[in-house]
Amino acid sequence: MNLVYLGVDIGSVSAKAAVIDAHNNLLFENYIFTQGDPVGAVRTVLNGLTDALKDKYRIAAVGTTGSARRLAGAMLKAAAVKNEITAHAAGALSLFPDVRTIFEIGGQDSKIILIENGIVSDYAMNTLCAAGTGAFLSGQAARLGTRLESFGALALKSETPARIAARCTVFAESDLVHKIQTGAKKEDIAAGLCNAVAGNFLNNLAKGKKITPPIVFSGGVSQNAGVVQAFARLTGEAVLTHKKARIFGALGAAILAKAAPHNSRYTFILPSARFITRAEECTRCENRCELVHLFQNGKIIDTLGARCE
Repeated sequence: MNLVYLGVDIGSVSAKAAVIDAHNNLLFENYIFTQGDPVGAVRTVLNGLTDALKDKYRIAAVGTTGSARRLAGAMLKAAAVKNEITAHAAGALSLFPDVRTIFEIGGQDSKIILIENGIVSDYAMNTLCAAGTGAFLSGQAARLGTRLESFGALALKSETPARIAARCTVFAESDLVHKIQTGAKKEDIAAGLCNAVAGNFLNNLAKGKKITPPIVFSGGVSQNAGVVQAFARLTGEAVLTHKKARIFGALGAAILAKAAPHNSRYTFILPSARFITRAEECTRCENRCELVHLFQNGKIIDTLGARCE
């Protein structure tokens, strides 16, 4: 039976799963929306996994990443629980071994990762503002009456992109409404939003960092051709992406699981136990950490959020 490795990326907006073989070939993938339920998302994103792999493969190790990586790691007895920077870098490097700069824009956050000799040398991450993320673009697409999947193609039709101030979500939405009210074309507004997303990323997250090609764009927003074009124009460099770029985190988690020490007797079982979380504010010191306890069948198996001993 062939050994394979599972990577699971549980984010605030979407959940991804990827299964690779010993040569990092992608055998299975899935992508769903988390819908505010990371515990349920772990089960849902892995539904059908046993049927997909049938009796030909055996999962030898699991890796998890994303904002709910520790929770997913506890549920799946993961061999590797890694942050998004490490996982996205590993995923991108597996398909673009010469990459030097990674732009990643997900549903609720964005990252720039600098690579030197195949190793992360620097990075920056924005988790505080939604302007320029997938959720922001999704909201604006709905406002324009356009499907998010066709938003990039619409932007490419523009000859005179509108100027949209996207440094703040509130200002961007106000600016967009003003453009609509003045009769601007939908394609010009879409192009303006794509330009604003790329400009906001480069002027804030990438400020002071040396952007060296090859540049790879990952995350869900990388599938938006308008944003890809905007990045290429603003950087003056080719910006590479891939049809699997939105699952780079899960792919990287699987690769890291393969490299991590793992139990040779590990048996993957889709979690059927009852998992619940319970929040608590710890009062044992002045930090007053906001803790989240993970229970399996009534027994606590992990605690997240502690900033001290």
